[in-house]
Amino acid sequence: VLENRDLQDSIKPQKVEFHSLNFNNTLHWQPGRAREARDTVYFVQYKVYGQSTWQNKADCWGIQNHVCDLTNETSDIQEPYYGRVKAALAGVYSNWSLSCRFTPWRETVIGPPMIAVVHSSKSIILKLQAPHSPYKRKRGSKIPMTNYYDLLYQVFIINNLLDKQHKVLVYEGKHKVIKIEDLRPGVSYCIMAKMYMPMLDRSSAYSSRQCTML
Repeated sequence: VLENRDLQDSIKPQKVEFHSLNFNNTLHWQPGRAREARDTVYFVQYKVYGQSTWQNKADCWGIQNHVCDLTNETSDIQEPYYGRVKAALAGVYSNWSLSCRFTPWRETVIGPPMIAVVHSSKSIILKLQAPHSPYKRKRGSKIPMTNYYDLLYQVFIINNLLDKQHKVLVYEGKHKVIKIEDLRPGVSYCIMAKMYMPMLDRSSAYSSRQCTML
């Protein structure tokens, strides 16, 4: 019995936590300290905070991965959720390991916008696109993150003649097409953008640099 209890403890999953990017919500965990960890299988359940019964996640029942996609199960973004994971090895089951409470609307990380650059002789025209959630409209197109939050685009320009690290904020607002004017011909400029959420005072990471020479 003691050996079993030791095994139970040593395979119990560690650090069970939700990761969320644009409402793609996945539960992650780390294996226990048992050496035979690669033969361990895992079982995942989830529930809404306040409910008494846990739901099995069929696709994550007896898996060897350390991640489980719960995007569809956590689609009511204002609700708080819990996930939990247990492990099994050689017919011995660990106790459940519980995640912290997870509320998608509060905790998801907003991704950067996409940028397309069109340039003329002295100006750059940018087309900006907010990241999309995994959730779809009735017609099948994915719902942008701007539907869920009051988001602003922030656009930064880098003049490569001056300093490659020095970003200047040239636009903040909701327009998807913007024009940056009064630029010098023959100078290389790089553009980066991010999404800003005033209500929670949070920003996305920067988009990848789009560089152009006028």
